Order: sequence, then structure tokens, then C-alpha cells
Amino acid sequence: MTQDNMLTKLMELDFISLDLGLFLNTHPDNAEAIDSYNQVITAADALRLKFEDAYGPLCSFRSYAADTSQWQWKDNPWPWQKIANVTLAGKECL
Repeated sequence: MTQDNMLTKLMELDFISLDLGLFLNTHPDNAEAIDSYNQVITAADALRLKFEDAYGPLCSFRSYAADTSQWQWKDNPWPWQKIANVTLAGKECL
């Protein structure tokens, strides 16, 4: 899986977890939704760790510092830089 593919999949999983969390706010006893939420969170955490092992931290407040002698967050592209954003060519909402 490429860096862009991993990042896209992680964004999808994070969106699904947010959506399920909102659903669970109004349906707190829905066991199927709770199970789905837990599966998505587990998958997202595993993919996030895999991504960060390969490409560095995704965010400064949720990522582990892999290198305890140097703060690596500063080495990645910043969110406002074009290289930091995944291209969605052909997948735009119209």
C-alpha cells in the first residue's frame, strides 16, 4: 500500500468512526453499531501505527515519538502544504 493509499484509508476510517460516534450519541444501546465502532477504531489505530512507522508522525498530539532524541513532527510536510494532502482526482463530490 502506498503512502497516499494508507493516508486515504486512514481518513476513511476516521470519518467512519466519527459518523458511528455521532450515531451512537442518539442510539447508545445499538450493539451492532458499538461493535462496528470498536472494529473501525482498532483498524484505524493499527493503520495509523503502520503509517507512522513508515512515514513519521501524523499529528503532534496523538502520535508516539519514535525517536526520543529528536522531535520528528517538524520533519513532515505541514497540513497547508500541497504535498501533505492526498489527491482525490476523479473522486470529488459534485
